[in-house]
Formats: sequence, structure tokens, C-alpha cells
Amino acid sequence: MTDLPRPCLCLVTDRQAAAPGARTVRAELLALQAQLDDAMGAGIDLIQIRERDLDAATLLAFAAEVVRRAPATARIVVNDRADVAVASGAAGVHVRSDGPPAARVRSLGPPGWLVGRSVHAANEAAAASDADYLIFGTVFPSTSKPAQTVVAGLEGLRAACAAASTPVLAIGGIARGRVADCRRAGASGVAAIGAFLGEPAAAIAAMRAEWTAAALE
Repeated sequence: MTDLPRPCLCLVTDRQAAAPGARTVRAELLALQAQLDDAMGAGIDLIQIRERDLDAATLLAFAAEVVRRAPATARIVVNDRADVAVASGAAGVHVRSDGPPAARVRSLGPPGWLVGRSVHAANEAAAASDADYLIFGTVFPSTSKPAQTVVAGLEGLRAACAAASTPVLAIGGIARGRVADCRRAGASGVAAIGAFLGEPAAAIAAMRAEWTAAALE
């Protein structure tokens, strides 16, 4: 399995959130690329390209450009599309909770390929030991999720971290002031969409400072 830094900060993309006023996909992707450039310059650890509605050719072109611009310290994974991840030179792929086994997905890529999985309960976390990392949520209420989405809370996160044998990143409503709580619950980092919008560099600095401060308590 591939080691991840601790804390691992993961930016999950949403081009429409990055450019709410854009009228074309091209404009959205240009705005998203600018956001990712800022985040990579500020030391983001992991970027999950999660643009499910893009056609394969557009997604591949975008992912390949992100990979080309990424520093060695930033790993890029593509949501669901292992074929696009391989063709773009991405570091790996992120699969859904009901996706294929990580070992099968890993066999599609080069040696050292990163495979992450979304999980929503402690039993799913326990069963996903073959993944390199897990993203668990929804931990806090989030505007990017429907109102009826089940919120696991910190207790749910704590149970998932205790059950998992691989690093767990918390997602859902992640914001400044909540990162330390996620660390206390056993998370190895956090993942977010909204927290990195606007000024990703400031968000990354604040999250790292909060994580470090929690270790000194």
C-alpha cells in the first residue's frame, strides 16, 4: 500500500462550485484549474478529480493537464474512471463504497497505484482493508449533500477509524474549527469541497495549523 502524509488534506473537485457563474464547461474547467493550481502551490496532498458528468475525452484532457502541472508532493486520483486515471498518468483512482475490490482496481494500473474508497459506516471501513485510504462521511451537515443525507457525526467517524486498518479521511461539512475534532476521533486527515473554495491556500494553512495545535493539547 502507498503511504500518505499525516495529516492528509484532500481536495475533492466540483467545477460548478468553483465557477458558479460560468456559462460553459470550458469556463468551469478553467476556474477549477486555477483553484487546483493555488491548492497545489500551497501544499495540498491529494486531489480527487470528481467530475462525473464529463465525457471521457474531456475528463481525460483535464486530468492529464492537472497531472502535468502537479508537483511531486501532490497526488492526483480520478473518481471511478480507472481507464482515465491510467491514461492521464494519475497516481490512482477513487472508487465508491459499492465499487469493485481495491485489488482488482489496483491491477489495472502501474506498480504503486493508489486506490481509495468511500465508506459510510464502520462495517464498510472494516471490510475495506485492501484500500490505500478511506474517505468516511458524511461527518457534519454539508451543503453539498441532500438534506436527507445521514450525518454520522464524530461518533460515527470514531467508530470507522477504530474499525479500519487503513488511513481514514473525514468528509462532509469540514471547515476550520472542525479539523482538530476529526484528528481527536482518529482520522488521518480530512477531505472537502467547500472548504477549499475561494482561498485554498489560506484554508490549507489553517487546517494544518489546527491539526498541529490539536497534537499539543
